[in-house]
Amino acid sequence: MDIDLLGALDVRENGVSVAPTAPKPRQVLALLALHADQVVPLSVFLEELWAGAPPRSARTTLQTYVLQLRELIGAALLEDAPDTPPRTAKDVLVTAPGGYTLVSGDGVSDVREFERLAGVGYRAMDTGDFAGASRVLREALDLWTGTAFAGVQPGPRLATEAKRLEESRLCALDQRIEADLRLGRHRELLAELTVVSSRYRTHEDLHAQFMIALHRSGRRGEAMDVYRRLRTTLVQELGLEPSPRLTRLHQHLLASPGDGPAPYPGPEGDLPPAEERMAAAGRPGAGHRAHSSY
Repeated sequence: MDIDLLGALDVRENGVSVAPTAPKPRQVLALLALHADQVVPLSVFLEELWAGAPPRSARTTLQTYVLQLRELIGAALLEDAPDTPPRTAKDVLVTAPGGYTLVSGDGVSDVREFERLAGVGYRAMDTGDFAGASRVLREALDLWTGTAFAGVQPGPRLATEAKRLEESRLCALDQRIEADLRLGRHRELLAELTVVSSRYRTHEDLHAQFMIALHRSGRRGEAMDVYRRLRTTLVQELGLEPSPRLTRLHQHLLASPGDGPAPYPGPEGDLPPAEERMAAAGRPGAGHRAHSSY
């Protein structure tokens, strides 16, 4: 079973999509797919589908949604190879004590592959293999085709998971750009950083990287403009001044030549370890007050 969640929801068995069109069954499938091969408790479904206030018929209704999913899975299983052991839909969407489990078999989950590749990339950063980190993190980011669970109307659980995954994506993006900066690819990054800094208007790491790339490209005045715009946004929208690290970077750039070497204040080994980056990526908002090496 192949699972796509980093964009439009799609779950395929034997290459056949088993994603329903009705909103509630799609929520159920998204939860099962996200936690494939693990038991998803009934309480999680009830919270997701009815925001913690389920009707009396909630369990019966949930069973109906599971039945609909099993009908789609059963149709896909008709494509099993003749020499494989026979399976039923109940072997794939399993009733477990206290919940349900979606058995993925030997399939691929884009979420798990993203997390695996991101971990490899972070460890490459920790060892100073910036070329390897850039390559692997780019592979991880290429798995994203849109926002997580696109086409699903999320309840509380999926909304929280979507935020977590977006923070993980931002962490990987931050570190891929960091690797590219350390490889001297500042000019190649300018177009991308123009877009992402506009999209994430309060993300200090991305703005710091944009300032560095502009400065290295001999565009010192524009780098200062990026700082001023970010400071204005932080003060007006969040009531915050830029962090001390970003302020130090600003001062460092002011005192540096317009096209000097990498202006990273502090030690070159200032990157947090892979474990810290992956833990931070799981916290909503974690990337928005700096965890890169600028």
